[in-house]
Amino acid sequence: MKKVFKIGGIVLLCIVLVIAGYVAYVFIDYHRLADNIQLDVKNAVSGPVKTNAVYTLTTYNVGFGAYSRDYSFFMDGGKYSWAYSKDEAIKNINGAAAVITAKDPDFAFFQEVDTDSTRSYHVDETELLGGHFPGYAAVYAQNYDSPFLMYPLLQPIGKSVSGIVTYSKFEITSSLRRSLPVESGFTKLLDLDRCYDMTRIPVSNGKELILINLHLSAYTKDVTIGEAQLKQLFEDAKREYDAGNYVVIGGDFNKDILGDAPQLFHTKTDVANWAKPLNKALIPIGFSALRPENAADIHPTARDCDTGYKEGVTFVTAIDGFIISDNVTPVHEETINTDFMNSDHNPVLLQFSLNTSDIKSST
Repeated sequence: MKKVFKIGGIVLLCIVLVIAGYVAYVFIDYHRLADNIQLDVKNAVSGPVKTNAVYTLTTYNVGFGAYSRDYSFFMDGGKYSWAYSKDEAIKNINGAAAVITAKDPDFAFFQEVDTDSTRSYHVDETELLGGHFPGYAAVYAQNYDSPFLMYPLLQPIGKSVSGIVTYSKFEITSSLRRSLPVESGFTKLLDLDRCYDMTRIPVSNGKELILINLHLSAYTKDVTIGEAQLKQLFEDAKREYDAGNYVVIGGDFNKDILGDAPQLFHTKTDVANWAKPLNKALIPIGFSALRPENAADIHPTARDCDTGYKEGVTFVTAIDGFIISDNVTPVHEETINTDFMNSDHNPVLLQFSLNTSDIKSST
């Protein structure tokens, strides 16, 4: 009997040591990229944008290729942590890209684009997207490089490397990656290395068009983190606006950018943090959050992933969109209704022009 207890004790000790070693590995391996990283511009093209011309910009969170229409995600209370298969991930990324290329945008933002992740079978999704955008300049900003996570136990999400991608038909002179504040403690392991990129495109009048592609935090419990992210974002944006530049902010805000999504889509008002209204009091003077012109045509941009998508049943909201400076004129904005076929998001399209009057002087 003593021998049995001894063996049991040794086994238990080994289990404890393995668990402790794994926890130590996860925290030691965890790291964040430095702030203010200059990003590489691929496939450089030349030529500035012009004032008083209409340009098209799209934004689309492609959900690392996992979110088929019937897909549910474990962090939302669903079943899965990986895409159904490698082929399914490839199909969804190609399907999402095809939706955007059909609109022939001048600029395109994408979020949740994996480059080497367990959850998407190590498919380099930047290569897949790039094949749909020949002739565009491209910028990639990494916002996720996790250690191998053993959660959930039945299908560990594993190691993930992912980011955001910006495409432009016009010259990109530079692009800067700005790190955002995130939660500390254990929860930081389940969040991304949140960031946005600030891409500079020359304008024919000597100013610059500043395109900001972002993906803000979703699962934070500390509401001050979300507000700190917005404050930093708007400080950067206002600085550029005060210098006389044109600013367009777009992407996945993980906040109800319309402010009244429950009323529009007839859904519940008691919502998760990622679906709460964006605090528009933080938007600086000189900037506006946009919404489609005709309320009857508004479609949701994101769905809950506790189950597969069921129209009229699944919770939906609008967390993707654009905020622009006052020297940018919105011509048209719409949500492209894909019925969540290739992602848990629908893309949003903005047509805009750059004003020649009321340009702010450099300060």
